[in-house]
Amino acid sequence: MTGIRGAAAVVGVADEVSPSGVIDVPLRELEARVVRAALADAGLTVRDVDGLCTCTGGTLMHSVELAEYLGMTPRFTDATQTGGASYGLYVEHAAAAIAAGQAETVVIVYASTPRAARKRGDKGLGVFATPERLEWETPYGVMLPISAYALAANRHMAQFGTTAEQLAQIAVDTRSWATRNPRAHLRDPISTDDVLGSGYLAEPLHKLECCLVTDGAAAVVLTSAERARTLAKPPVYVLGAASAASHAMISQMPDLTVTPGAQSGPAAFCAAGVSPGEVDVVELYDSFTITVLLALEDLGFCEKGDGGPFAGSGVLAPGGALPGQTTGGGLAYTHPGAFGAFLLVEAARQLRGEGEDRQVAGAEVALAHGTGGVLSATSTVILGTGATL
Repeated sequence: MTGIRGAAAVVGVADEVSPSGVIDVPLRELEARVVRAALADAGLTVRDVDGLCTCTGGTLMHSVELAEYLGMTPRFTDATQTGGASYGLYVEHAAAAIAAGQAETVVIVYASTPRAARKRGDKGLGVFATPERLEWETPYGVMLPISAYALAANRHMAQFGTTAEQLAQIAVDTRSWATRNPRAHLRDPISTDDVLGSGYLAEPLHKLECCLVTDGAAAVVLTSAERARTLAKPPVYVLGAASAASHAMISQMPDLTVTPGAQSGPAAFCAAGVSPGEVDVVELYDSFTITVLLALEDLGFCEKGDGGPFAGSGVLAPGGALPGQTTGGGLAYTHPGAFGAFLLVEAARQLRGEGEDRQVAGAEVALAHGTGGVLSATSTVILGTGATL
């Protein structure tokens, strides 16, 4: 979206994870805890908030209900649901609302407890059990979401010669970051042989190429650039943001090797006035290794078809030319069902120099790229320090 460059800034972030993967508390309590933690990080309170974005409660008026629970009276709300891409889309919408004077301080929050629900015996049909899929895909053996990503990986291999070893390197590099993160769920280092030996879940994707299922929550606070300069932490400015969607069912994806990131990425870079070569750290949605590889291509970090050799060279690892997934990502840090909000939290921490053992030295521009559904929707957010304005 154009016209938002530098108008809003991330001023508070928080996330809550557990080394066990389980946080067995009521969802509303978990949401409230992470919202208050993010506001405290900014030096703000609930009374300062006039905007709220969330879509994870499973009810028609979740954003309004959560606002009531927190004691907020927002004049701006957004509950758009595009899966893991929702949270970058919220940054885009919130920054636009702030720039237009429709809100001053907006909180974005996500919380989910699938592991705790499983322990309680809660099941349900799941988010992919839509009438269309039950009629047109499920009868043919499509197991979602993994089957959809396996289709994309198979097609990329067939069309461009991408190898299993190149995809496996993404998991290895992501785990290398997790070894530096004491909060990560999986911290033991792995090799490409470990990945390739972990067994297929849906060929060609192995177990160690697939995201975790954990409980967790994350929140991000945005405010106007003017107000941000008076708060507790250095502002992280929204330079550009864009979103796109191309399909819902994987059988309707126009090209299994091209995601909507091919639209949202260039649009976000145009709005930000920067190029892929100026990005210091990337936080890419890593539901599966193929998700990362397609994002690298579609965002312009390498040419279409070159993602295999590019990712396989270790470019995303600590010390690599394009450090990525610096928490350990959805493959090793946490993945409560949608990981987009966590990407934004880590991008902000990297730009504030708060990465500790995983800090990327001198990071001034960060990209957070969310993916939702079955490669269905994307949101690309480019953030920068004050030096980038």
